[in-house]
Amino acid sequence: MSSKTMVVKLSQVRHDWYVVDAQGTPVGRVAARAAMILMGKNKPTWSPSLDNGDFVVVINAEKAVLTGRKEQDKMYRRHTGFPGGLRETRASDMRAKHPEKMIEEAVRGMLPKNSLGRKQFKKLKVYGGEKHPHEAQRPKTLKLAARA
Repeated sequence: MSSKTMVVKLSQVRHDWYVVDAQGTPVGRVAARAAMILMGKNKPTWSPSLDNGDFVVVINAEKAVLTGRKEQDKMYRRHTGFPGGLRETRASDMRAKHPEKMIEEAVRGMLPKNSLGRKQFKKLKVYGGEKHPHEAQRPKTLKLAARA
């Protein structure tokens, strides 16, 4: 007798909460782990068309590291929508003004570019410091390798 493939229904999905400490960890390593959890690829019930991922809270975003010369050389680009409206921000300036956006942009680039990816991205919460307002959800702590 062969076993049947189980397809999870939206009503059966349970979203857990995880906390990732980005202190001393490369931004890409934090983003890759967070994106995998947001999509639900760490679960045996993963489905490409269903949002069964978990919530991710990233703390200490301002202490995440960039390897090599990225602190001086990496540019974050956005467009205002007007002609000639390309705006560039150096990674060092981004860290000084909005350290959360460095991790948010890295994670956004690793998620699907469709409505499901936008829904998954809303489950990411990034904070520059140690404190976060999600203690009531009893998040589990995730350990990351802190090599730089």
